[in-house]
Amino acid sequence: MLNPGDPAPEVTLTMPDGSRRPLSEWRGKPLVLYFYPKDDTAGCTAEAQDFTALIGDFAAAGAAVLGVSKDTPAKHGKFIAKYDLKVALASDVDDSVCEAFGTWVEKSMYGRTYMGIERATFLIDAAGRIARIWRKVKVKGHAEEVLTAVRALG
Repeated sequence: MLNPGDPAPEVTLTMPDGSRRPLSEWRGKPLVLYFYPKDDTAGCTAEAQDFTALIGDFAAAGAAVLGVSKDTPAKHGKFIAKYDLKVALASDVDDSVCEAFGTWVEKSMYGRTYMGIERATFLIDAAGRIARIWRKVKVKGHAEEVLTAVRALG
């Protein structure tokens, strides 16, 4: 389990255009790395829209925002276009990113257990260390809380 102060795992992310980018590519500025279950569902759409609404504030604070789910790059492209999202999205089709960050977990719904992505956010500082972790995120007010934490890094 990752903790604040730990180095962020070095993983490779697949972007909507199909390119693969190492997480280290974002070093040098804070990165908000948020994990969410699925494109175009109510909570995940609201979260992406909330981060999009504040993307200028995150940029002004020097931070990038990147969402991660298991959806395909093509599905991410459609999700971005449908809602005019301004946050970057990455695909974790092989579970490696979720495994590295400990967000691929057993979940339960209606008495049935299954594996899925825990809604979680990691604030990674400019040096590549985890500054803050939010687990079992509730969407309402979350983007604002993360922005406050980003500004406190400054």
